Amino acid sequence: ELKQEFTRTLTAANPCAPQNIVRYSFKERGYKLVDDMDQTAIHFSLNGNLIPKDSDEGRRQSIRSTTEAGRFEREGEAEGAAEGEEAETAKAAEAAEAEEAAEAEEPPPTKVPEKKLANQFNFIERASMTHHNPLRESGYQVEPIPSLNFSANVNQWNVYDSYMEELEKIEKSKEKEKSKPQTVKREEKRSGRRLSYVEVRHGDSINKIAKAAKIAERMVNLNTFDDIAQDFQYFEDASDEFRGQQGTLLPLWKFQYEKTKKLAVTAISWNPKYKDLFAVGYGSYDFMKQGQGMLLLYTLKNPSFPEYIFSSESGVMCLDFNSEHPYLMAVGFYDGNVAIYNLKKATSQPSYKSNVKTGKHTEPVWQVKWQKDDMDNNSNFFSVSSDGRIVSWTLVKNELVHMDVIKLSEEGTTMQGPEGLQLQTLGCGTSFDFHKKIDYLFLVGTEDGKIYKCSKCYSSQFLDVFEAHHMAVDTISWNPYHLKVFMSCSSDWTVKIWDHTIKTPMFVYDLRCAVGDVAWSPYSSTVFAAVTTDGKAHVFDLNINKYEALCTQLVATSKKNKVTHVQFNPVYPVIIVGDKRGHIISLKLSPNLRKKPK
Repeated sequence: ELKQEFTRTLTAANPCAPQNIVRYSFKERGYKLVDDMDQTAIHFSLNGNLIPKDSDEGRRQSIRSTTEAGRFEREGEAEGAAEGEEAETAKAAEAAEAEEAAEAEEPPPTKVPEKKLANQFNFIERASMTHHNPLRESGYQVEPIPSLNFSANVNQWNVYDSYMEELEKIEKSKEKEKSKPQTVKREEKRSGRRLSYVEVRHGDSINKIAKAAKIAERMVNLNTFDDIAQDFQYFEDASDEFRGQQGTLLPLWKFQYEKTKKLAVTAISWNPKYKDLFAVGYGSYDFMKQGQGMLLLYTLKNPSFPEYIFSSESGVMCLDFNSEHPYLMAVGFYDGNVAIYNLKKATSQPSYKSNVKTGKHTEPVWQVKWQKDDMDNNSNFFSVSSDGRIVSWTLVKNELVHMDVIKLSEEGTTMQGPEGLQLQTLGCGTSFDFHKKIDYLFLVGTEDGKIYKCSKCYSSQFLDVFEAHHMAVDTISWNPYHLKVFMSCSSDWTVKIWDHTIKTPMFVYDLRCAVGDVAWSPYSSTVFAAVTTDGKAHVFDLNINKYEALCTQLVATSKKNKVTHVQFNPVYPVIIVGDKRGHIISLKLSPNLRKKPK
């Protein structure tokens, strides 16, 4: 395919022009095909305010200006003559007064300064100079009233003055921003400033060419990373034939952003509609290093820069896309809040966010999962937190309504409170997953290593409890094909595969290091991947080898760096891996790692 040549001839004809336009011919009394179609394709047009001199309107304006100038000259000459006559009469009167004063031998009176008459046609006033300063558009609309011309002019100049003041403010703010050091800005509050006219106008002009610029940027990146794109599409590791059952992972693109260098990758999720788009959450798992978080969306078509950028005051711990509305994204934060981002809206703020009044968690939110719309077609999702609550959040009339589904109370762990009260301690939920077919059934992993099988119908008791791990359960995932099987991983170095009807695990894999994340493959019920904190990625296929991994490969080369999350692409033979330094690495599976069962 790479050696095959495709010849394309460039012509002046527009390929999008219609070829089957017919018009009725009265001469021939029938419909005839139009041959001479206009082949012009307009890519960009902008209406201006300049008028050609040769046009009718240009001639009218030039004639009007010449006649007005002549009229002003004639009136100025007449007024000058009148002023001359007035000056002569004034001189004669002064001479007569001087003679009378001399005769009476009285002291001359104090001379009053002469008041010069203003020329009404030469008097320079702002209202008469509006044609030199055309008014700019603004949020105010001034309608000329024939009987109040002067007041209308004043209002127009008030608008112009306010516009100029706003322009000066924006220029000053830009100068201040340039002088300040480049730091991550705090998110603006929803009740923040409104966009001024200049910003809106500037944004409109940018939006017109934004799509073309994005396409050009992707083309440049495709040329820059052409060798990686060729490997992604065509490369197949031929050495798999000599490896037996073993496979390899081919590194492809590496995604990184300058502002996320000091943040760890805490969540990864592929978009259910656009198979090249994925979201990455950034935060910190270290209790002593909590700060701001970020949420980025990347596409495989542009590895150099994220498509969407959202910043938050608290670290992002988890995220999930809505399968029915792919533009909605649920996010959980370290401070216990949950939020919903709408990618259709051009804003950096979440569309919905919880707070103390609306029942936010008191501990970090470790996982969020969207569910099917309820009976009233309201979108809803679930969240699990270290405070022991599993909460259902529903979007009702532009607000988040919460309901506690279940509390992870532990048996035999009551504490002695004040005045002899018995206080029951709650388990710390760290992960959960809902059954693919049975809507009410879900599993919850806790910090003490237990896995609870729960139902939405029962809020006070569990269906079953698994003594699964010795340390915190980091991830739980149901198999997408086998309805009884689920998988769990923990910091106790193990990955376990379970049948939810049996209390003991079917498979136990010791990976000799804390396991950060596991994920089932979308193309086979027996293939899964796991990542460990020593920087390695492991790929298993139970159909080929039930005892050890088919591929164990070092992904993060630095010893201080740890791999935190892994996800399979739903369509392409690619996995993406996130590490503690904010990097996302994409890897292609070799043919031995993506064999589909018969």
